[in-house]
Amino acid sequence: MQSDLLLIHAPSVYDSRKRTILYGPISDVIPSTPIFEMYPVGFITMSHYLSEKGFDVRILNLAMKMLQSHRFNPETYLSRFKPHMFGLDLHWLPHVQGVVEVVRILKRLHPEIPIVLGGLSSSYFHREILENYPEVDYVIRGDCAEQPLAELLEAIKGDGDVSSIPNLTYRRGGEIVGGEITHVPSDLNRFPLDYRHMIRQAIARRDISSYFPFRKWFFYPITAVLTCKGCLYNCAGCGGSAYAYKGVVNRHHVAFKDPSVIAAEVASITTYLRGPIFFLGDILQGGRDHFSRIMDTLRPMKIKSEVLVEFFSPPPRDVLEELASTFPKFNIEISPESQDLEVRKAFGRPFDNVSLERFIQDADAVGCRRLDLFFMTGLPKQTYDSSVRTVDYCRDLLSSIKGSMRLVPFISPLAPFLDPGSLAFENPDRFGYKLRFSSLEAHRNAMLASNWKEMLNYESVTMDRDALVEATYDAAIGLASLKAEYGLFRKSEMTRVINRAREEKRIIQQPESPGTEPELGRRWISTLLRSPIRGGGGDSVCRKEELNMPVSTFRLHLGNLLRLFISGKGN
Repeated sequence: MQSDLLLIHAPSVYDSRKRTILYGPISDVIPSTPIFEMYPVGFITMSHYLSEKGFDVRILNLAMKMLQSHRFNPETYLSRFKPHMFGLDLHWLPHVQGVVEVVRILKRLHPEIPIVLGGLSSSYFHREILENYPEVDYVIRGDCAEQPLAELLEAIKGDGDVSSIPNLTYRRGGEIVGGEITHVPSDLNRFPLDYRHMIRQAIARRDISSYFPFRKWFFYPITAVLTCKGCLYNCAGCGGSAYAYKGVVNRHHVAFKDPSVIAAEVASITTYLRGPIFFLGDILQGGRDHFSRIMDTLRPMKIKSEVLVEFFSPPPRDVLEELASTFPKFNIEISPESQDLEVRKAFGRPFDNVSLERFIQDADAVGCRRLDLFFMTGLPKQTYDSSVRTVDYCRDLLSSIKGSMRLVPFISPLAPFLDPGSLAFENPDRFGYKLRFSSLEAHRNAMLASNWKEMLNYESVTMDRDALVEATYDAAIGLASLKAEYGLFRKSEMTRVINRAREEKRIIQQPESPGTEPELGRRWISTLLRSPIRGGGGDSVCRKEELNMPVSTFRLHLGNLLRLFISGKGN
């Protein structure tokens, strides 16, 4: 159990197995549960980079282990490890409660071992972390922690001098030291997502579950290819926007990967896995020529897997045709956020409905297998009526499909937080928001609330939190009926989603009802409230399986995996 670095991914709420929390729809449109057991892809790039530098790095998905077994004792398990340093991700803010609890446990068990945090939220709150949480020794800021982390490990194993390490915030005497972020790589070519490395590590550690990215990954082995870091767009509530990246991690330009690096990542996936491949980040952000070079590099690989690409605004038809010529099985997702153009513009999506509808027709015509549309409640200038009218707009879109493409709309709330560093978080009045709290400690406490409405760090001038909850559930109920009408849901699935949405809405509107179990009447709601971990958090306003693309019966290339194990003896 000794290594140079143990990278730990904490659950969103450490003791959620004992708490009664109605998480609602805060994780409905991502693969993980409300415990957010999906560790950041940066764990893989850091593990690979540091291993290449000669360091022994291990990943521990503590959230996954706690999710898998109600009897798993994290303190006993953590007591076995004696690395030179512990590292935890505080990337997205919903992990703050779990991270703080885990670092406190680690420091109590291993007071002599330093602890470092990293990620976007750590970068934003770096001073508050060191001021309020003495258990944390270091924070590495920025969106590329690989090189600073290597230098920090060298210092800890050597003379202990950390003064020259870029992007590092630490204590020196009674002073907190942390200057400007200077390590901002202009490209990502040195930091590949090497799945071969991940698989070898899982085998060598004999700890497969810690390398699973989310609870049901084996049954739906989707993988990611990170095409860039940074963004050209400025969605108001997003901590990954251009504004947030500039202010929080000093990234003024998007960092891309060369097509050859992207192709190598894809090869590291398809050699061992048969699941869908998700290209993270709009690959048009690098320009039309960059997109074509990526397609030209991938096309000869004859990729048979289902492929999912995301666009931040509707692409032209020739881009879709190029996708179709590269991937026999391609799927797309895009987030209009609202059908209301005033709301969409206020949030930062720079396209109109004519462009969106033309794109949908083009995607259908060129052979896209499936197109997911993501709408949201809780946006600037959005009202209850505007939210529920999303269903009518989706009806119009579904009726327009003439080919075989599946058009699948989703709606979920902007929850639980406006991201720190985002335009709306920094300028709430300008975007019609009222921030309820802004400190890290307040967000930590919010994650312990009894339901997702109480977790929200905002409400808007056009919809308070009660209206947001009502709009979310009512729109979801309408959308479930619409999906059943168009064959996207079976009637039983529609009934399940509608009943659950109605019960959750009633529970939140009547806070005393969770204590009156017989009145709840539905066993699945009681399970959700009393044991969210054992119940997996459940679905709320949609079925999580709706996100899934088709998966082969044989999910793994067993022969290649066996050869990998034998060639390296699992090391």
